[in-house]
Amino acid sequence: MTSEFSDRRVLIPGGTGGVGEGVVRAYLAAGAQVVVPSRDERRTAEFQRILGDAATDRLHLVVHDYTGFDGAERLAAEMAERLGGIDDVVAPIGGYWGGRRLWEIDAKDWQDAFVGLATTHAAVMRAVVPRLGPTGTYQIVAGESGFRPVPGSGLLSMQQAALLMMRSVLEAEVADRQRVFALVLGPVRTRSIGDAQPDWITPGQIGAVAVAASASTVAGREIRLPDPDAAKQALALLRDGNSRPTTKSAEAVSSRPGNEEG
Repeated sequence: MTSEFSDRRVLIPGGTGGVGEGVVRAYLAAGAQVVVPSRDERRTAEFQRILGDAATDRLHLVVHDYTGFDGAERLAAEMAERLGGIDDVVAPIGGYWGGRRLWEIDAKDWQDAFVGLATTHAAVMRAVVPRLGPTGTYQIVAGESGFRPVPGSGLLSMQQAALLMMRSVLEAEVADRQRVFALVLGPVRTRSIGDAQPDWITPGQIGAVAVAASASTVAGREIRLPDPDAAKQALALLRDGNSRPTTKSAEAVSSRPGNEEG
């Protein structure tokens, strides 16, 4: 796959988070040029240290605020100019929010957990989609709380549901020009969790599914990844290219989205 991906240019906003790390590693291992923006220079330096030998010269870490429309537009324009285009976007943008019932939220909660994250996703999508090539993929990373109400985390459930609808609308609007996916995660066994929770999906497995979606000819869709078995099934179906990935029933839905913002 390395030769197949050697000319592929991938943008991963949110790539310095726990989920994003696995996605970044997967695309670098596949041979792609990978751009990872972060608003925090210290976090960028720490992320490079965490990646270690995986941080090859194909990794482009940039300090950039992409959370608004103007910033996202500048990021996409600079990436296209520097690398000659954009082939894939994987967006594990977000973080966990919880602890308040809907009638207990304040203006800051509303802005941070709903408006701010929705704006960031919309800004990146708006800047990138017109620049994607005809074989490009746009992959939204969301949590299963988007279709299961989570008491105390209602704002996050609402925001995740909005992301899933954004994917559906975007797929309808781009028609056959690009492919739009949603990777819908169950609980994720990030580096901070270590070897605990072996039945949780890992960032590496999420990254493998993202790379397989880029490499496949499968039409865009929602891919539910509640656990490692679902990731294996999705990989097999994406590589076969002739079936719609399916997963376990709603009982496997997580109460946490598992994705973190970079």
